[in-house]
Amino acid sequence: MGNDKGSILIAVSTEGSSQRLEGCHFPDFGEEEMALSLIQFRAADGTRHVAALSEDGQARIVPGAESVVALARMALAAGRSLARTVEAAGAGAPVDLDAVEMLPPVDHADSAHLLMTGTGLTHLGSAEGRDKMHRAARENPEPTDSMKMFLMGVEGGKPADGAIGAQPEWFYKGDGSQLVAPGQPLRSPSFGLDAGEEPEIAGIYLIDEDGTPVRLGFALANEFSDHVTERGNYLWLAHSKLRQATLGPELLLGDLPADVRGTSRILRDGKAIWEKPFLSGEANMSHSIANLEHHHFKYRLFRRPGDVHVHFFGTATLSFSEGVKTQAGDVFEIEAAPFRLAVRNPIAIAEEDRPVMKAL
Repeated sequence: MGNDKGSILIAVSTEGSSQRLEGCHFPDFGEEEMALSLIQFRAADGTRHVAALSEDGQARIVPGAESVVALARMALAAGRSLARTVEAAGAGAPVDLDAVEMLPPVDHADSAHLLMTGTGLTHLGSAEGRDKMHRAARENPEPTDSMKMFLMGVEGGKPADGAIGAQPEWFYKGDGSQLVAPGQPLRSPSFGLDAGEEPEIAGIYLIDEDGTPVRLGFALANEFSDHVTERGNYLWLAHSKLRQATLGPELLLGDLPADVRGTSRILRDGKAIWEKPFLSGEANMSHSIANLEHHHFKYRLFRRPGDVHVHFFGTATLSFSEGVKTQAGDVFEIEAAPFRLAVRNPIAIAEEDRPVMKAL
């Protein structure tokens, strides 16, 4: 992922039978843009708005935008970046973020057209806990499949420009109905065996009308998972990932810093029962973000015009790896610069919802 200003497109080209994702840039917009985040919220009167959060911490309404997706479509139509589109809209009224209902930084009017997916074993050190988890279930001293996949990433996850690197682990989390708003409970299903946090960065994308994936920005995230189910059998990984997830309030525009450092903690009755720093960004990853994007969007079904994608990039820090068992009422809190606002959500257990089958 380069550092050119205004670079927010990921273009797909096809050469023979292979596909390759290449950076595609907007025209040069001139002066350097200041760091900017977008926030979606609902006002007391029920109306939706987008606010721009600047480096000085001030939030102001972006006039004429009810959603980030609508703002992104305006930017695409005008051929300019989201930051320049916000600037062109002018400064709206200031917003007291403590007095409004915070929404996820991206959503879709039809939740079936927002897809949440992710990649694992992408961070340096991310294999240790997974390897221990799966090795405990068998006596074979040979490397586990997790370790083998991790090493593939270490060796080939950051290919040269224009080349295709090793493909990562990939998983599906659900559609937009599984995306939890800031501050709202993360609900573990009644049959779940664990309610575990995963502090991550997520890429946020809109598929343009011509099928081009457009990166809108990045969000701080908690990719909520069931690690006990996963530990039971590696083939249950897919089940363990079918859980809700949450994003922090901010959509960070522009490039993600190469070195992202944050803290993940679990609060019980207002006190931290576990706390640990975590690292993200390409300097701490075995894969480049461009390689992860390629191996997701190389599938044509993920390039359906109008769809929104939330793609989690993985982590190396889990409380589960250190023997922590969460319970209902615990609060996950994740913070990391350059994001100004934390990801904070309590745990809840959903009521039993057993399906009743019918036959016609």
